[in-house]
Amino acid sequence: MTAVEKRITLENVDMSSLLGMNDNNLKPLEERFNATLTVRGDIVIVKGVAEEVDSIEKVFREMVFVLNTTGNLKPSDVQTILDLTIQGKEIITDKEYDAIVLYTKNDIIKARTPGQQKYLDTAKKNDICFAIGPAGTGKTYLAVALAVSALKKGIVNKIVLARPAVEAGESLGFLPGDFREKIDPYLRPLYDALDDMIPSDKLRGYLEKKVIEIVPLAYMRGRTLNNAFVILDEAQNASDMQMKMFLTRLGANSKAIVTGDITQIDLPSKTVSGLVQAKEILFGIEGVGFIYFDKSDVVRHKLVKDIIDAYEKFRN
Repeated sequence: MTAVEKRITLENVDMSSLLGMNDNNLKPLEERFNATLTVRGDIVIVKGVAEEVDSIEKVFREMVFVLNTTGNLKPSDVQTILDLTIQGKEIITDKEYDAIVLYTKNDIIKARTPGQQKYLDTAKKNDICFAIGPAGTGKTYLAVALAVSALKKGIVNKIVLARPAVEAGESLGFLPGDFREKIDPYLRPLYDALDDMIPSDKLRGYLEKKVIEIVPLAYMRGRTLNNAFVILDEAQNASDMQMKMFLTRLGANSKAIVTGDITQIDLPSKTVSGLVQAKEILFGIEGVGFIYFDKSDVVRHKLVKDIIDAYEKFRN
């Protein structure tokens, strides 16, 4: 039979833990299959007959899944995965594996509604993606997960998260503390999302080295961001000029996601929302994608959908 070669890229995994001490987790595969395996970084090159190559790819995907969900992987675990694969049984299907955005310390982040899956597909396909919809639809959380995943894979070397510091019902001047202490409450949801996805000590290092920055939108002025994943959250509260300023910060090999809810604009009545305006100005430009969520995409407490529905009925 004709031999084939396949390069398997293993994402969202610590390769040393996956391979085991002295590559012990590879030995069960080498004993079971005639194919040859070569590991280079996060890529496994497999040469052998097509059927074996396909089986080995499935085994590696399940090894990644078991390691990331249990925190451990031993040769005996690999042996069990091999036995199940040869019997035609799966721990996780290819479709389920491909849907995973990021493994966290407590969970797996993936699309949970058709709208969220469309969001992920749109964000991956375009350099700029606008995600517009009500609270609780995962707009910000999935955007941060995509950014962290891109950072882990080496696709980008920096993440910048920005929010407009709009005084929604209270004056910053009357809040206690220095400017950072005044502004932190506006940025807290971004810190919370990152804290879910990155171990605390590693996140602290990223923040100290400015590999990850969380800043008020005004701090973006004058910058050019190369090799970066940039997120603008609560974009409905960015003015038209601020939106233009943000979008023109993108440099080479950078991506941006803009999230917001146009039903919750806190700007002064005569100020144009940059998010509302961008829907009209940028629609149809190649490389810019728009995704719209509705209450069916809400993934918070079940009452959130009912609350959104009640407010919609009240407005109408």
